[in-house]
Amino acid sequence: MKFDLDALSRTELEKLRINVEKALSNLGERERNAALQAAEQAAKAHGFSLKDLTGVAPAKVKNRAKNPPKYRHPENPSATWTGRGRKPQWIRDAESAGIDIATFAI
Repeated sequence: MKFDLDALSRTELEKLRINVEKALSNLGERERNAALQAAEQAAKAHGFSLKDLTGVAPAKVKNRAKNPPKYRHPENPSATWTGRGRKPQWIRDAESAGIDIATFAI
């Protein structure tokens, strides 16, 4: 699959990056689950469970979605904030300069 990245706008490129990061995260989770399932099947084929062999129960898979970012730094698009937790320094600096946080909304 070939893309002409030079023909895409900044917004399209940022959306593409977000989609690629999400796809990589999902792929990593699927690969981890496949490896865990293969290990469980191999242990079961020999009459054991993973807990018997390792002394640890297999980790439960969390299906919790990550909060999407709501704010983006205008000069550094990779710097984002979900609006939860501590405010990043660039948000605090902007607020102290009198800039409304809504100007950084995605």
